[in-house]
Amino acid sequence: MAIGSSNSAQAFARSACAIANTLDIVGDKWSLLVVRDLLHGKRTYGELADSPERIPTNILAERLKRLEGAGIIVSRPYQERPRRCVYTLTAKGNALGEVLLAFVRWGKQHLPGTLAMNQGGTRAVKRRSRAGAGGGETAS
Repeated sequence: MAIGSSNSAQAFARSACAIANTLDIVGDKWSLLVVRDLLHGKRTYGELADSPERIPTNILAERLKRLEGAGIIVSRPYQERPRRCVYTLTAKGNALGEVLLAFVRWGKQHLPGTLAMNQGGTRAVKRRSRAGAGGGETAS
C-alpha cells in the first residue's frame, strides 16, 4: 500500500513488504517515542522536547514533519508570531498504540527491570509481573 493511501498500490523504495515500508516511516529511534508521548497527552513542541529521552530539537522538528507527511499526525497552529502548533494523532497514528503495546509486552517479558511510563509520560513506574498484571497496560 502507498504510504499516504489506503487503497492504491505504489512503487516502494525497497519492496512491497509491509514491515520494510512501516520501518521507513517509524523505524528510527525517535518516531515511536513521539507517538507514545502524543498517546499520553503531550501536544506541543515544548512538551514533546521535554520527554525523558531528550530528543534533540532539530530531530524532533524533522520527525514531526515526517509523521505529518505520512498522515500519522496533524498540526494546528495556536499562535502565529512566533508560529506554534499543537500536534494530534490521526486515526492512523492512534492505531500505532497497538504496536507500542506489543513493545511494552515484549520488553516486560524479555528485558528485566524495564520501566513503563505512566499516562502522563513524566514518571517511570515498574511494570507488574505477568502473574499480577491484570490489564491496565499502557504504551510506555
